[in-house]
Amino acid sequence: MGSDSEAEKTAQKVKEKKLLLALAPIAKPLAGKKLSKRIFKLVRRAAGQKCLKRGVKEVVKSIHRGNKGLCIIAGNISPIDVITHVPILCEESEIPYIYVTSKEDLANAGATKRPTCCVLVLTKPTKGELPQEEQEKLKAEYDQVASDVSELASSMF
Repeated sequence: MGSDSEAEKTAQKVKEKKLLLALAPIAKPLAGKKLSKRIFKLVRRAAGQKCLKRGVKEVVKSIHRGNKGLCIIAGNISPIDVITHVPILCEESEIPYIYVTSKEDLANAGATKRPTCCVLVLTKPTKGELPQEEQEKLKAEYDQVASDVSELASSMF
């Protein structure tokens, strides 16, 4: 019984090592384990509230329209040219962005089956309104993650 948990731990470590090897060289700032969990939790909540833009095309369109939010980009995209313009757009629009290790994990958090390159978490839905309580929960979680991302980004440069 103890060997099963050890085997699972070693398998988990091998998986993590593969993910880190698959990362693109431009994947900075990269979220750590704790921050990644909080980011995925935020993405899950935003997906449930319809406050999420998925995929490069939707994210770029939303940024051009002037929507503000938090951009989360997968670091294991191949070819990397698909997303190289997204961080530049985010910086020009003063939108905080961060990389996570896996596009599959990002898709699972965003409630889609297809791996997702990037998502934009909005503070309010583009159509309709949220109940006040749900809006406050989402905003509080968003603010906490956004401040952590900004802090991490500022320590990098």
